[in-house]
Amino acid sequence: MGNIKVKIVKLEPMIVASAYAFSESPEEKAQQLLNTWAEPRGLLGDLKNHPIFGFDNPPPAGPGQKYGYEFWIKVDPKTEPGNDVRICFFRGGRYAVTRCTGAHKIPETWMALGEWCKTNNYKIGMHQGLEKYISGDNPENLVMDFYCPICD
Repeated sequence: MGNIKVKIVKLEPMIVASAYAFSESPEEKAQQLLNTWAEPRGLLGDLKNHPIFGFDNPPPAGPGQKYGYEFWIKVDPKTEPGNDVRICFFRGGRYAVTRCTGAHKIPETWMALGEWCKTNNYKIGMHQGLEKYISGDNPENLVMDFYCPICD
């Protein structure tokens, strides 16, 4: 993939609303659950104050296997959960971050970010790796920032 641009950031602790699905392709269902809950609350129109993150939970065991995907959206402490959405606390952490454009580049971008961390002597942390939604309404124009956890 060549050189990637990486920045080191610290995500502060935050309260998140969590939507989860488990299947052979759970992202769409988890996103639908989150959107159904978040849209009437006006959260989807303000991604600066209410960023959306996602991650495999658990990751697939192999090709064609079922796996879980969880979406988070940052909320304020007084936010109430919904039928398919729970409220969680995220402790934050330090991350190496790079941008991925296009769903077809997700695996190679994650691999390149992990390799960048190794080459630059960053130890992978135990806190949650994240995919932050930036923009896009289909797989071809999807833009995400990948957050690889690193040790302090």
